[in-house]
Amino acid sequence: MAIHQDAAAGDRSTGLKDNVVRALSAAGIAIAQLASGLSTAFLAVLVLLWLAVTAVMSLVGVGLLMVPAVLSALHSLAGRERERLGRRGPEVVAPEPPPTQLRAALVDPTTRRELRWLVRHATLGFLLGLLGVVLPVSAVRDSAFPLYWKLLPTDTTASSVGIGHAHSWPDALAVALLGVGWIAIILGLAPGMARLQAGPGRRLLAAGPDTDLSLRVAELTATRAAALDAHATELRRIERSLHDGTQNRIVSVTVLLGAARRMVARDPAGADELLERAQSAAEQALSELRTVSRSILPPVLDDRGLAGALSGLAAECAVPCRVDVDVPERCAASVEATAYFVVAEALTNIAKHSAAGQAAVTVRARGGRLHLCVEDDGRGGAGGTSQAIGTGGEAGGSGLTGIRRRIAAHDGALSLSSPPGGPTTLKVDLPCGS
Repeated sequence: MAIHQDAAAGDRSTGLKDNVVRALSAAGIAIAQLASGLSTAFLAVLVLLWLAVTAVMSLVGVGLLMVPAVLSALHSLAGRERERLGRRGPEVVAPEPPPTQLRAALVDPTTRRELRWLVRHATLGFLLGLLGVVLPVSAVRDSAFPLYWKLLPTDTTASSVGIGHAHSWPDALAVALLGVGWIAIILGLAPGMARLQAGPGRRLLAAGPDTDLSLRVAELTATRAAALDAHATELRRIERSLHDGTQNRIVSVTVLLGAARRMVARDPAGADELLERAQSAAEQALSELRTVSRSILPPVLDDRGLAGALSGLAAECAVPCRVDVDVPERCAASVEATAYFVVAEALTNIAKHSAAGQAAVTVRARGGRLHLCVEDDGRGGAGGTSQAIGTGGEAGGSGLTGIRRRIAAHDGALSLSSPPGGPTTLKVDLPCGS
């Protein structure tokens, strides 16, 4: 009975710890979302003021000249907000580019939705973003107040809300309790505040039901076709590897075993030599088979996760490589495999072509997206587009065309910066759950 009670107490303790970690993680992500929303909300305030000035000046005709510029600023800010929301959650599909001329904008539904979003984001969104920055600062300041209150000048305001003075330890501890209250508010309300801030953008900035999504459908069709082509190419590669390598080894083993069986009676020494050759061929076939299987889905991903798998790649790289992985939860197996192959190909290119002294791999999971960055301090000069990675693009024979198609199949993004003289930076953005 005592053993069962101890086990139950241990399970409750573990469950409580997991809940606390999840709450802290959710609050941290929400604070980051609110802070990032504050930047676009501040710009929304400026654009809203600009719109107001333009409207007033239009009464005398001068403001009409500013209409195209202010509408362009509105559309650009709305696009920036879509990108921000897409990085921290589901993609916000953009509608067709709205007009920047006054007559067309007055009857354009997209422009009207963007104006409604602008007003909400410049008011409620700005307030929520400001709270997302002020609350953590207040929580840290008040919680740590007992550590430094004696160093403050006399009659200094004690709390972050601007009231009260601390003249004794009970006063300082009361301020610390206020800090604990701020922490409780953050843990309880921050995720809801982040959703409330992002809500207008997700509702008003997404393509409406009357929007022509044919371009988006065409893009998805092209990426699916590319993924199927890459899959067929991968199957052909595996078939060639098995046929030209492993199968030939196994045939050789069979022939050697048959010859040894016929020689064992009349020439035991010769039969023993053939058996050694058969054993060597079998070991080579097994090694090639393992290589092929790892190229399909590396077992190390299941055994050690993405962080362990990438650490293994870095350890085997000829160039000293630092790995920094912050992925709290496992992504989809296909996403982890794509990230693994991207890093493997990038490190291979760095070792072969970059003449780099060191490299770095950084992986972050934020807002349902996996952000991967591979950097080196080599001589640079690699291709400068997503079609040209490593030492060349599709025409350059770099071997990364299939990787680019893998990324496109996940509806991800890939970019490369490699000016002559270096450094080279390869960035990949993938959805974690696809």
